[in-house]
Amino acid sequence: MKRITHLLKAVVFLVLGFSVVSANVALASITDRETFTDALLGKSHAQKETAIEWLSQNEPNQIATPILTAWLEGNLYYFNDRKSELYRSLYISDDVKTAASIASAWDDSELEVSNPRAFKKVRVNNKLRGLLRLEIASMGLKSEDAQVRLNSVNQLLGSDDKAIVKRLRALQETESNSEVQDLLTLALSIDDALLAEDSATRIAAIVQLSTYKQPIVLQTLNTIINSNSEPQVVQAAKKGLGKYQQSEALYSGVETVFFGLSLGSVLVLAGIGLAITFGVMGVINMAHGELIMIGAYTTYVLQQLMPNQIGLALILSIPAAFIVSGLVGIAIERSVIRHLYGRPLETLLATFGISLILQQAVRSIFSPLNRSVSTPDWMSGALQINPMLSLTYNRLYIILFCIMVFAGLLMVLKKTPLGLQVRAVSQNRGMARVMGIRSERVDALTFGLGSGVAGIAGVALSQLTNVGPNMGQAYIIDSFMVVVFGGVGNLWGTLVAGLSLGLFNKILEPWAGAVLAKILVLVFIILFIQKRPRGLFPQRGRAAES
Repeated sequence: MKRITHLLKAVVFLVLGFSVVSANVALASITDRETFTDALLGKSHAQKETAIEWLSQNEPNQIATPILTAWLEGNLYYFNDRKSELYRSLYISDDVKTAASIASAWDDSELEVSNPRAFKKVRVNNKLRGLLRLEIASMGLKSEDAQVRLNSVNQLLGSDDKAIVKRLRALQETESNSEVQDLLTLALSIDDALLAEDSATRIAAIVQLSTYKQPIVLQTLNTIINSNSEPQVVQAAKKGLGKYQQSEALYSGVETVFFGLSLGSVLVLAGIGLAITFGVMGVINMAHGELIMIGAYTTYVLQQLMPNQIGLALILSIPAAFIVSGLVGIAIERSVIRHLYGRPLETLLATFGISLILQQAVRSIFSPLNRSVSTPDWMSGALQINPMLSLTYNRLYIILFCIMVFAGLLMVLKKTPLGLQVRAVSQNRGMARVMGIRSERVDALTFGLGSGVAGIAGVALSQLTNVGPNMGQAYIIDSFMVVVFGGVGNLWGTLVAGLSLGLFNKILEPWAGAVLAKILVLVFIILFIQKRPRGLFPQRGRAAES
């Protein structure tokens, strides 16, 4: 039995020794670019791994990185014409079939592509792809660009390759950029927390880890907790996990508030125009949603007219939507609504009919299909606060836009002659007429102002949803809820009500679902109105008496 055991040990040592020698021989067999190409195009997987290692060690980054990247992305080719002197030469191209010329992998020279079939793609499999990604990231550590080094360290987080960890430790000693240094500390803390030999080092690394917010921290701490580590190490990991989860809950709450404010801003934009027409004039305008739709379609038309200047088209669509929707609103008031003042039921039915007419007009002009409005580059992406929290730019702009529209409308109503006349007519129409105010003109301009603001809301909503004939119907009920909840005719009430309902909705959604959350909000408003029929901010003085 002992002889068999000794024999097996001898075989194992021989195999291991042979493997090490084979690896060294394989690396030694690649001495120049020609032997590198032979290994690259050979069938041996081990030779290809050796070729990757040789290239990264013996060629400068500006040559090795493009070759490895092209190989990873399937853009590395070799010339397969045996009769040519360039046989087996390496080239890089995004698409050799359509390219007029192809660039050499080693220098700046190019070769005319007369026969695309003569170029064959260098093969790559999933195992090699993983190795290539690690090697490219590892080579990025040598870059002079701090952003490249930062991206490389980020890709190497959690790697247990001893050679890579050694490079990271070497870089930490010389790194001057604070962001890269911070990420290096995280990478090495992960390695120490998982693989350090003494408990004190592991516990110190875990304490360091718990201050970071990257998802890999959660993964690392869970790995330690579920391992057979020393009790004090596991206890430290559990404590670190609790701290991480507290941060996660905090930033999740901040994100919910942000989403709630953005939804609330949409509700304010949709309802603030109605706060003027319904709140100030007492007109139940069921076509308010279609005026929002007209503003959205105005944005779409301007982008079609200026396809190469999407951002400028969006900015110009703000005054354009205000004018178009405002003129449509004035036309509705002059042709229909002025004959129905004091008859709310007939006004409701008439404006509902107008909404159907506007929808059908849009279907006839633009077709029933939804139209997509492009988002400018400066509204795309997100503001990354930390790995746990990012705020999308389009929602940030919607919140800022809502505040600007509200402030502008408040200034118009408080500081301009039109605003003074609007408030006078809304409080006491008869007395306003006696004082020389033309109430019919004020009615038309007020309805036009509310309709124009609805058009501006359509510009904002076009960045959040598809533009279609039915988009207005989705916001008419929400608009009425905001106006009634905030207090009829009170702009501050509309602002507070819209933001409150948006927050309430987003807080309920995680556990109640989107549909049930909306139902609960509606039930809450109904119960609230039973207690306070005039809303959060009721009109006072003469306005309340009228």
